[in-house]
Amino acid sequence: MMSLVVKSCGPMTSLQDWGRLGYQRFGVSPSGAMDRRYLAMANALVGNAPATAAIEFVNLGGTFTAEGGDLHVALIGADCTMHIDDVLIEPQTSAILKEGRTLRVGHARTGTFAYLAVAGGFAIEPQLGSLSFHLRSQLGGLNGSALKAGDHLPCNDAGDHMPMHLPVAIPEESGPIRVMLGPQDDYFTEDAINTFLNAVFTISPQADRMGFQLNGPQIEHAKGFNIISDGIVDGHIQVPGSGFPIVLMRDRQTAGGYPKIATIISTDLARFAQLRPGSPVRFRAVSRDEAVSAARQFKDWVAALPSALKPLRFDLTTEHLLSTNLIGGMVDALAQKTSEHGA
Repeated sequence: MMSLVVKSCGPMTSLQDWGRLGYQRFGVSPSGAMDRRYLAMANALVGNAPATAAIEFVNLGGTFTAEGGDLHVALIGADCTMHIDDVLIEPQTSAILKEGRTLRVGHARTGTFAYLAVAGGFAIEPQLGSLSFHLRSQLGGLNGSALKAGDHLPCNDAGDHMPMHLPVAIPEESGPIRVMLGPQDDYFTEDAINTFLNAVFTISPQADRMGFQLNGPQIEHAKGFNIISDGIVDGHIQVPGSGFPIVLMRDRQTAGGYPKIATIISTDLARFAQLRPGSPVRFRAVSRDEAVSAARQFKDWVAALPSALKPLRFDLTTEHLLSTNLIGGMVDALAQKTSEHGA
């Protein structure tokens, strides 16, 4: 069987798809890719469905080799570079990783999260419908673990593929991160809500796949900071007794007892996730209609990715030229001259 072999990688490198959905009522966190935009783009480049599991990198890159055959691969996100041996692969372009060659993923230069997709996906048994690795429960991933040097990731045979280019931009809203107030905004004073929507916060170093704490002005509670625990969704912004907001991310718990002042809309959660510690962030309240419209636009953008692909017909890199038969045959010039004189 074909496999992708991990030679080196960062400590939180893991398999992630769109998450373990439908089990939150049993206390199972959804987990899943922190940036679904980049996951969808990487998968489109290799012909996979948008939610197919890929390797998620957190700041650091890694090195890999192919065993048992050639693999069609693509890397998207965090301005990471991808080399095969010493050849740089152009951004938003897939490539063929030939058996025995070395693929090297560089560190994040902007943002935090990047994704390496393999055509056909990984031939690994899902747990509760997903390959997404969740650290605290040890669900998903490879044998319930993040990736490490020496791991062999079995890959499905996707057949022959041509390297592709994806000349599209991320549909990114600039400016403040959009939120819907609530569900417990009535637990905060009017001044607290105004502070939340007008102040500049920064991402605390206390940030991981479970949640990002924000530094900035303290948010004042109006009815105390304890509520009867209720369900939590991605992007909920809790305010504990300290008054410093915590944005709950993909590996969040499934219920909590702190009031939630607002919720980041689904379309902006990936943009927020790519903010590094120390980055400034502001919030803007939007209506439900605006949030739904943004979600529909993102869904349409993802659906249109395959139609935007362009084949690489003029790949004139040294590696490509050396791997191509540029000679159609050989002719003996002396024999040819003798034949011509004989005629």
